[in-house]
Amino acid sequence: MTTESTSLVLRDARRIVIKVGSSLVTNEGRGLDEAAIGEWCRQMSLLVQGGREVIMVSSGAIAEGMKRLGWSSRPHEIHELQAAAAVGQMGLAQMYETKLRENGLRSAQVLLTHADLADRERYLNARSTLLTLLKLGVVPVINENDTVVTEEIKFGDNDTLSALVANLVEADALVILTDQKGLYSADPRKQPTAHFVHSAKAGDPALEAMAGGAGSSIGRGGMLTKILAAKRAAGSGASTVIAWGREPDALLRLSQGETIGTLLVAQTQKTQARKQWIADHLQLRGSVTLDAGAVAKLREEGKSLLPIGMTAVDGDFSRGDVIAIRDAAGVEMARGLANYASAEARLICRKPSSEFEKLLGYTAEPEMVHRDNLVLTR
Repeated sequence: MTTESTSLVLRDARRIVIKVGSSLVTNEGRGLDEAAIGEWCRQMSLLVQGGREVIMVSSGAIAEGMKRLGWSSRPHEIHELQAAAAVGQMGLAQMYETKLRENGLRSAQVLLTHADLADRERYLNARSTLLTLLKLGVVPVINENDTVVTEEIKFGDNDTLSALVANLVEADALVILTDQKGLYSADPRKQPTAHFVHSAKAGDPALEAMAGGAGSSIGRGGMLTKILAAKRAAGSGASTVIAWGREPDALLRLSQGETIGTLLVAQTQKTQARKQWIADHLQLRGSVTLDAGAVAKLREEGKSLLPIGMTAVDGDFSRGDVIAIRDAAGVEMARGLANYASAEARLICRKPSSEFEKLLGYTAEPEMVHRDNLVLTR
């Protein structure tokens, strides 16, 4: 891949997830780094003004809580980690809210656990909330909900969380800001001949061998977790940049196409990855049958599926499940992610969206399946 083509990855990205680690946010555990956080918020403000959508995934709650509690080393007991997170999250959220507001941006705090993204309905609810915040011009500031997390549900590090968020909102790019310049072929402190990796393919097995090693005493992630996060984000078509968090104007320069840090390029187009994931489902929990007009709109015009075009609902499925979409003869012609559970779908079948609130008690998406979540199978 040429330098010109790699620069386009970030220059053309419209929706960007930015992740910063604990050591950067808390200045190696000495307390929240007000100047650094203010600088990232300034750059995010300029990105938003330029038409980008930005989500911040920030570590630092536990590290800030440790400082406030007077602890010099990270505890191992889960309840102590939860207590530190509860104390530190107050300061972390307040700092981001203050600095984003100073730069003319509104912010929202979003705390997630693995269970939120493993459950399809909660996954879609989180997605809808984040997309609505972006539409309103609000910057979501996301952290793992360490206050309630347990060994069974924790992400393990915010690198993984940032990749899951990138997949959740179908981001174009993931930027991981760290205390290192990027990826080297080996540890340069031990091997003077190690060379800097400017760009590579996300998911290349050779990268994992290069990135061995643990994180700092403050955070849990190391370079390996960042390589694996890039691999995960690439599954939905998002490329990843790993860069030094204190590089002057790093976010702005990346958005202008400058080559900074290590770029790990996704090999799958975003739409292809999502549609392939939907098409690959082997077991479907239900289906809807359409009239001829709705079939034509999907097949010939590429429209979303509206409930008014449905003639029948079969099976027992939840919001977010992949369902089959059948023509009048009962033959599957498409499949997609359901915006409504089967019980709700039966109520709004053959009905216009103007009647949804009266029938359901609330109104959400006008579509049963949005065209972005729909793939034709024949």
